[in-house]
Amino acid sequence: MSPAVVQRHHHRSTTKTGHKPFKSRFATKGSLKAKAKGKTDDTSSRKTPHQQVLSKLERRHKARQIATNKHRDVLRAGKIFDGRRGAPRIIAVVPLCADCDGAEVARRLNGSLDISAEIPSTGVVTVGIDRFKQKIQYVIPPRHGYFAVLDACKLADFVVFILSAKEQVDSYGESLLRAIEGQGLSNTVTVVQHLDTVEPAKRRADVKKSLLSFIKHFFPTELKVHSLDAPQDAQNVIRSLCTQNPKGIRWRDARSYLLAEQVRWDEKDGLVVAGTVRGKGMKADRLLHIQGYGDFQIEKICSWSQDEHPPASSDAMAMDTDAASNSPQVLEFPTEAQDDLAELAPEESVMRDADADDTQSIATTNPSGQPKGVLIDDHYYFDEEEDERYKAPRRLPKGTSAYQAAWILDSDFEESDLEDVEDEEGDVEMKVEDDGEEDEARPEDGEEGMVGDSKSTYAATEFGDDAKSEMFLDPSPEQEAAQIDAFRNRQKDAAEDLEFPDEIELPPNALARERLARYRGLKSLRSSKWETSPDVPYQPENWNRLAQIQNYTATKNKVLNEALVGGVPAGTRVLLYIRNGLQEIAAEAQQHIISVFSLLRHEHKKAMVHFSIMPTISGNIDDDDENLNSLVSNPIKSKDPLILQCGPRRLLINPLFSQASSGGSNDVYRFERFLHPARASVATVIAPLTFGNVPVLFFRLPPAKSTNNSATTALTLLATGTSLPPTPRIIAKRIVLTGHPYRIHKRLVTVRYMFFNREDVNYFRAVQLYTKRGRCGYIKESLGTHGYFKATFDGRIGAMDAVAMSLYKRVFPREASEWRG
Repeated sequence: MSPAVVQRHHHRSTTKTGHKPFKSRFATKGSLKAKAKGKTDDTSSRKTPHQQVLSKLERRHKARQIATNKHRDVLRAGKIFDGRRGAPRIIAVVPLCADCDGAEVARRLNGSLDISAEIPSTGVVTVGIDRFKQKIQYVIPPRHGYFAVLDACKLADFVVFILSAKEQVDSYGESLLRAIEGQGLSNTVTVVQHLDTVEPAKRRADVKKSLLSFIKHFFPTELKVHSLDAPQDAQNVIRSLCTQNPKGIRWRDARSYLLAEQVRWDEKDGLVVAGTVRGKGMKADRLLHIQGYGDFQIEKICSWSQDEHPPASSDAMAMDTDAASNSPQVLEFPTEAQDDLAELAPEESVMRDADADDTQSIATTNPSGQPKGVLIDDHYYFDEEEDERYKAPRRLPKGTSAYQAAWILDSDFEESDLEDVEDEEGDVEMKVEDDGEEDEARPEDGEEGMVGDSKSTYAATEFGDDAKSEMFLDPSPEQEAAQIDAFRNRQKDAAEDLEFPDEIELPPNALARERLARYRGLKSLRSSKWETSPDVPYQPENWNRLAQIQNYTATKNKVLNEALVGGVPAGTRVLLYIRNGLQEIAAEAQQHIISVFSLLRHEHKKAMVHFSIMPTISGNIDDDDENLNSLVSNPIKSKDPLILQCGPRRLLINPLFSQASSGGSNDVYRFERFLHPARASVATVIAPLTFGNVPVLFFRLPPAKSTNNSATTALTLLATGTSLPPTPRIIAKRIVLTGHPYRIHKRLVTVRYMFFNREDVNYFRAVQLYTKRGRCGYIKESLGTHGYFKATFDGRIGAMDAVAMSLYKRVFPREASEWRG
């Protein structure tokens, strides 16, 4: 018989692991369908076509449509250049080093295809490329013509930058690069000269790598630096220039423009400009802007027929007299809807805001016109019952009315008949002690001295401060002057200006209520209503005649859509007959590049326009300059003259700088006195409108001592930016009045040196106080006649703290003028 088997209890292993779950990405369609159990995705919430679930056939069809549309856009972009009668490709040649030669680069490019053409040192020359059935128009500006280089790059389809293998790019070349990058440009090509002079030959590859690294700092999409010393590289460059489609510039392609190939002026036709229309269709109803000369109207647009291969000579800018004698075909005449040259609205139809009827919204409690108190938001705050002179409280018999008190002299009654007189609210005006030996209350005694009615409007009583006023005596004038000088010198030593950048110091003999009459208080800079009626007397001339756009987005879209249809199509060779054109334009066309831009509707009207401005570290920096950052060594103040380039315009401006932060509901922004380095601001001027986000450049004015030949070389690129919508921006200039906490008792503080007379304290009594450590409070009462006052705060303040008061006034921008430098 076998022995019995002893059964033992089995414990499950704690390290037992299950199989890995099945990967859903390997699931079959059948398993997924069984798992769904008949449920389908709810596509009812997919609103747009991009959110819809497409089938495989629909996705394939959509991809085919996208490819077809892209191919059509590519053909449309290059159609203007197709064939020998197409528009020439504008090539701007920009030398960045002193030993670079733009004309030599054009000769090397032509020589790679065995094309012989005379290339001037500067100017515009057109060359036909039979191999690619294209035409190239070289624009070679003078290297030291700063604005000439910018104008050439502004019109160019391709920009060829020339670097040197022997010299580095100087500060002037870097300034040009930053300015060209800031204004926007199309395709770029970089070439190097004098590479064959580098010895030994194995260092040439390193030189090209170094130059490529330099140019990539400005244009990261640049892939190669070509050497024109090698014929194969030159052929590759000319092939890319003839076959690539330029990507264009957004703001430029939204308008119609042309490069003036020939300009003439005579008594019969006036000013006539010949060129090829580019961008959008050119309309005779729109105004033309010739850079440096202003806006003009179009008399008519005619076709311009010229030989297929015009002579590439230095006198190619002269108009052919035989061609001018023939009567050209008129393509378009202006209609009755042609834009006029009026920059302002007519006086009989002055533009006003929508809330113009609310000009009387300010509290009219002061019919005399001279306010007794400061303006806070949209109300004046002052005590109507407060007398300007101090009146000592009277002790009258019991039951005396106000009318009877006017007929009672102080000597008509005895001491025993007197009682305390109460006001209408039941507050005791004076208390008489039983012993009768205490001195009579005086104004210097504070609230007990009956300085005036202390209402909760001026001093918040919820702080719970019931401390009694102490005896206060005014110091002598000599002592007070010495104390003020010592205190202000201590402030300068402690760099208080860094804590309060808008702080001002009133002299002791100045009346703050007169000197700061235009200033007001604001409870909140972002949300408080700004009453515009007090600013009307200080508005610039013709302020109400400026253009005001209620809905900028809708107006911009409408104007841009109007430019899409109609007009003489791009690629047409035209003659522009300009009404009232200047004869000097034709005279200067021999030495300068003339560009003509067609303005959009309303772009000649003046308005309050804004530009973002960001300082850049560049410009004309001399070797002996101690500080490379020009904004530190020579700061820019608001209203300093600057040169602004915005799209086709170049203006002389005196901008107002303000905060670049997003504004609040009241559209009020704080004024900035200086343009600070590495900090964005907004520049505001009165200038013609510009629709869209157009890049802008800011330049310093050349020194007055520089000659005409070196004026452009002394220009300094100060900042870059872009145009902003012309909103009704209110620029508020802030000043900060600071005082010293003389005595501190919990939350009750005696403050001095903010004001210097009692009337100023009462005038600004309603304005909120604050400290640099975040406490806020109000003026409670005035002490004495030298401007001391008591204030209550929402917490205890320290002895080293400073009490401040912010006041604001509106400042208006200045009008810009055309720059013809």
